[in-house]
Amino acid sequence: MKFNTKTIHGGQEETDPAYGSVMPPIYQTSTYSQTTPGGHKGFEYSRSGNPTRAALERSLASIENGNYGLAFGSGLAAIDAVMKLFKPGDEIISTNDLYGGSYRLFTKIFENLGIKYRFIGMQDAAGIEDHINENTKLIWVETPTNPMMNVIDIEAVSKIAKKHDLLLAVDNTFATPYLQQPLDLGADIVMHSATKYLGGHSDVVMGSLVVKEKELADKLYFIQNASGAICGPQDSFLVLRGIKTLHLRMQRHCENGEAVARFLKSHPRVGKVYWPGFEDHPNHEVAKKQMKGFGGMISFTTKENSLASATKIVENLKVFTLAESLGGVESLAGHPASMTHASIPQEERAKTGIVDSLIRLSVGVEDEEDLVADLKQAIEA
Repeated sequence: MKFNTKTIHGGQEETDPAYGSVMPPIYQTSTYSQTTPGGHKGFEYSRSGNPTRAALERSLASIENGNYGLAFGSGLAAIDAVMKLFKPGDEIISTNDLYGGSYRLFTKIFENLGIKYRFIGMQDAAGIEDHINENTKLIWVETPTNPMMNVIDIEAVSKIAKKHDLLLAVDNTFATPYLQQPLDLGADIVMHSATKYLGGHSDVVMGSLVVKEKELADKLYFIQNASGAICGPQDSFLVLRGIKTLHLRMQRHCENGEAVARFLKSHPRVGKVYWPGFEDHPNHEVAKKQMKGFGGMISFTTKENSLASATKIVENLKVFTLAESLGGVESLAGHPASMTHASIPQEERAKTGIVDSLIRLSVGVEDEEDLVADLKQAIEA
């Protein structure tokens, strides 16, 4: 089954057996009747499993070419479950320019529980081996990174992970499985903030994990059930609905993203533009190799390189909405230093390029001429 077909049919029964419903019903129930103690039809309590969530989890596994999918109450809940695979004294190597919420979870929660993190640049995968020791258990990759749009060679990192018997997890939120499938490149775990492109309509908060190996899946399923950070059936339905148009939306996100990126690069009042589709992007060739397209996420700085200039631009936008999050059909603009990455200390942000003049765009599916015109008027205001 090809990808576009998988988004609609992957892992799904053709119709609901009860009444022939084309879409999986929303099973808004906490518990299920049993004919005898332990005798049920596959579900007993909705923390442990729900038919609507199960339909979504099968869909997630299908589009990522995995065997097991798990849906959580948020992206951070999904990451939290991965971190619970480890114990005090274990070490994890992570991308140094990652989502601020991930950084906060790692440093403020799990470091206090005895897990050590090494945050490093991974654009040159060969440098990762210098940071591996006998306590290292996992490499955590985000690619493209948030918000600097750095690209990491998943296949190269996978070879290093396998050489040292480490797990490799990839946050695939920015690329989505439409553009990039980390399990096929050697990753063990794929994570999504399904709030973003998978849901696609800015109306749900959810996270997901997809894996191939049953032993790893069983461990994660146990954590999911024991910790209880699951999503509800209504949210499961919304994301399952969103996945059905993922391929269509991503095509337009990519088209509009390229138009916006090229406009920004040509504008005299814009400083640096970060987008993997440019030939002078440091890992452009890696992006071409492992991604089907370059996506709709772009970051840029102002030529003036000041907080005031960035603030003026985002406040003057009319079509783009100033808001956190990304991946919806509507275009969003954000200021990472004060919004999504405010939890990272300023000195750490500066090391990775998250300066006060940096603006992050999530380019939506509106008409590209309207998006370019909106940016032009805001930059020149």
